[in-house]
Amino acid sequence: MTLTGNVALVTGASRGIGAAVAKALAAQGAAVAVNYFGSEAAARGVVAEIQAAGGRALAVKADARDQVQVEALAATVKAELGPIGILVLNASIGFPMAGILEYPWEAFQAKLLGELGAAFHGCRAVAPQMLERKGGSIVAITSGLARNPGWGFCAHSAAKAGLEGFVRALAFELGPMGIRVNAVAPGLTLTDATANIPEKHKQAAAAQAPLRRNGQAEDVAEAVVGILQAGFVTGATLPVNGGSHVF
Repeated sequence: MTLTGNVALVTGASRGIGAAVAKALAAQGAAVAVNYFGSEAAARGVVAEIQAAGGRALAVKADARDQVQVEALAATVKAELGPIGILVLNASIGFPMAGILEYPWEAFQAKLLGELGAAFHGCRAVAPQMLERKGGSIVAITSGLARNPGWGFCAHSAAKAGLEGFVRALAFELGPMGIRVNAVAPGLTLTDATANIPEKHKQAAAAQAPLRRNGQAEDVAEAVVGILQAGFVTGATLPVNGGSHVF
């Protein structure tokens, strides 16, 4: 799959992994819609960086959990950039870290419904445009914690595991229509989202990985580009963790 001339929508793309993915897709020739919810200045900064490098980009606000907003988002991207051929589901829902005996059901429910709702609404809104183009590719950003959980991550692990199941189901359903659906599962990745993790924990994670370092957002973006270009791959989850966990 060539990215040149394609239109990509990246949800949650104002910072971290999403921003790195948006810039990587633009570098490969795609026009990129940078979705954001609360970080307008950061999203516009990503767009400015892409445009300064000669690419096409657009910042669009929408809450990925809201069906109406996501439908409007998809329509705006189509009107401004053209039919969407690439969808990267990167919007992630915040959650408290706690053991199951202390975990509030409301927070657990919000994480699961928010994470899966964002994926569901995104796919429902964009898949018709892919069918119009007679093909497309969807990549969900999941997590190594879906299969290798840690303490305090019960909601996150459950949500990301559910997202991987959703990816496999859509790969089966949409494959005959020319739409591939895959997942990329990062390990510990150094972004603002992981800034509060103690340094000793980061060093311990790096020491356990065969490649002896933590991931960077650009590592995940590189994997997304690779799986987008792998035209005979669908229903797969690609780990991006330096070898710390083998799926």
